Amino acid sequence: MTIITLVRHGETDWNRTRRIQGSSNIPLNDTGRAQARAAGTALAEALDPLTPSVVVSSDLSRANETARIIAEILDLPAPRTYPALRERGYGDAEGLTDVEVFERWGPWHTADVPNAEPWAEVTTRALRGIQEAVADARSLVAPASPHVIAVAHGALIRTVISHATSGEYPEPGHKLANGSAHTFRVEDAWLSLLTSSALPV
Repeated sequence: MTIITLVRHGETDWNRTRRIQGSSNIPLNDTGRAQARAAGTALAEALDPLTPSVVVSSDLSRANETARIIAEILDLPAPRTYPALRERGYGDAEGLTDVEVFERWGPWHTADVPNAEPWAEVTTRALRGIQEAVADARSLVAPASPHVIAVAHGALIRTVISHATSGEYPEPGHKLANGSAHTFRVEDAWLSLLTSSALPV
């Protein structure tokens, strides 16, 4: 059994202007760096000091910089990157605002965007990335069991939450904030959600 916390990266200028990023490699802005520091501080207060922690991230710069800031606060090595944890590819929507997406393809949660990565493939890829990161972290700290902190992306984290709750959460329209943390238990191929802002209070 391994605990993994998925953290959404800090804010970028495209987040601020509500542009769809997807696989586009957009860097953090100063607000995003502050959010990363806040996430790292919150984790430092919450983590069990007797459990070794390992920080990893998507290979996109906004996630990797967030992870590097967190790792520095936790006094941990620089994060290894996993392409399987990168954001969903949004095809023709990348670079457009949410208003422009709505005008072209309708409501976001039902929009059929040309050339976008199918949701089922995003889920499969995300779960593969989690399993890869967990296996590597276990090898790194064996025989102990690690707490993995993986910095990823909003849509990818949503698919993992949905998978772990059999589609019950997140509810449509629920936004996962930049810098938010979502914790799961990983047991072999089984994933269960422990804590998340997507769960009702």
